Amino acid sequence: MPTAPPHTERTTSERSQVGNVEITPENAATRLRLLAEASEALASSLDAKESLRRLARVVVPSLADACVVDLVEGDGLRRLTVTERDSRRSPRILPGGLLPEVDSSAATLAKVLRGAGPMVMTDFGVSDPDDALLAAQRALYRVLSARTALIVPMRMRRQTLGALTFIRRDPDASFDEQEQVLAADLGHRAGLALDNARLYALQQHTSEQLQRSLLPDLAGLGHLQLLARYVPAREEAEVGGDWYDAFRLPDQSVILAIGDVVGHDLEAAVRMGQLRNMLRALAYDSEDHPAGVMSRLDKVMQGLTRIELVTAVVARVETPPGRPWRLHWSNAGHPPPLLAQQNGRVLLLDGGLAPVLGVDPDIRRENASVSLPSGSTLLLYTDGLIERPGEDIGRGLTRLRQHAAALAREPLSVFRDELLIRMSDDEQYDDVAIVALRTP
Repeated sequence: MPTAPPHTERTTSERSQVGNVEITPENAATRLRLLAEASEALASSLDAKESLRRLARVVVPSLADACVVDLVEGDGLRRLTVTERDSRRSPRILPGGLLPEVDSSAATLAKVLRGAGPMVMTDFGVSDPDDALLAAQRALYRVLSARTALIVPMRMRRQTLGALTFIRRDPDASFDEQEQVLAADLGHRAGLALDNARLYALQQHTSEQLQRSLLPDLAGLGHLQLLARYVPAREEAEVGGDWYDAFRLPDQSVILAIGDVVGHDLEAAVRMGQLRNMLRALAYDSEDHPAGVMSRLDKVMQGLTRIELVTAVVARVETPPGRPWRLHWSNAGHPPPLLAQQNGRVLLLDGGLAPVLGVDPDIRRENASVSLPSGSTLLLYTDGLIERPGEDIGRGLTRLRQHAAALAREPLSVFRDELLIRMSDDEQYDDVAIVALRTP
């Protein structure tokens, strides 16, 4: 039979279909073991790229001498990883990078990405200088000493997300039909993992943006030295229900509030917005003391919403002219506010404490009060600032007091930013919200 023109990769051994085959007992155990290991690699992380790198390391050398992972990015491709077995049968990783646009008419990889399905190659022809992708593929095959290549798509929701290329160096070791079925299955599983990771990232981004949009703009309180910050959780964590608020009442006093709605998902962020709006209405309409506002919020929350449990601190700052500022607050199961004075003294304001919102709307709640010395810093924060997995919360509070004391004389922006840096770790498992107020 005639061979394909030298500028193409298509050969007489290129096949576009994988038929239905019966798995023999001898190969069934090997296939199942490889599929199990591949599934574990793909499920090991919500970082899709890292999962695909692990998949490549699983299939080399059990299925192929090399595995290439290419991802579609816009009109082009990104070569995520090239994992190969060297002469000592040890896996090694070659550098990847961007590839030319997928507009090649001859490159088998481009055909697979356009929907041709799994394809096998045994004769790679000669590069065409006018076909950038074909030239890049030919160079890769030459570096890997490829004699046989099997390319399968990573496809999901009728969209091709990328491709896996399995390469063998032995000219007598072609991919039989069972191995082609196995490779196609791996491509399907990789596509599913990649699609799930992208959907998760989209949901996480949407939740985070929603949460940020629901947090208040403090520009209307420019007469106060008041700063806030929301920091989302890092590695593989969903958005939380952390929230804060600050607004002026008709009598010119100011309400500060912070809390945490139970849950780590989009619904928690939505409920956080509902709760903040209810608090604003109740506090502004009644001008009640914080304990009264907290009790009314508890009743309305349990009567009109599906919000279950909430921790919160509601505080009222009175700023009478010519007299010391005064703070009144009520605490519903939340970490205590902190007051850092310029002389280095740091207080945890543990008064006014009662159970969380959502337990019993008839719980009696009390106010606590304290004078705010000149130049002192009041800090409200959520538990993500002080809690670490497996660590007693008392250690986190001690760490917070030490850092706050060291930063008490710094400008408020430095106090806030440096405190977040010193209290954070590499993981940051939970969201963090803080509100810092500096008295004149």
